[in-house]
Amino acid sequence: MGSAERARILLIEDDDSLRPALTRVLERAGHPVHAAANGVAALSEWRDGAFDIVITDMQMPEMNGIEVILMLQTAAPRVPVIAMSGGDRSRDLDMLGDARLLGAVGLLTKPFSIEELLGAIDAALASSANRQGRG
Repeated sequence: MGSAERARILLIEDDDSLRPALTRVLERAGHPVHAAANGVAALSEWRDGAFDIVITDMQMPEMNGIEVILMLQTAAPRVPVIAMSGGDRSRDLDMLGDARLLGAVGLLTKPFSIEELLGAIDAALASSANRQGRG
């Protein structure tokens, strides 16, 4: 149940119980993870290191997932983004749709399974390899 390829992941999740749980799942699957509690903290970490994938929550204080995706599209357009959201279904589905339009390669609606998460990472890695191969 692990991803075939290791990816250095930047995880952005404001939920203080979900963030460490997702970090553990990803690390057990063999991925080095840096977790940030919000978009502002994540973008400051971004400047300090290279990541292969960004997984971001959509509804967060200080900077929401849409703002994170826009900033990353400018800073690192080849790095795939997986957007995740839950709670207010209608608003979250709109935000996930917007994330897709802005270039997110994966969308996860909370709650999601470990298999769905790891599958989204595998698909993001494949998408990234395809984009880099083209140019």
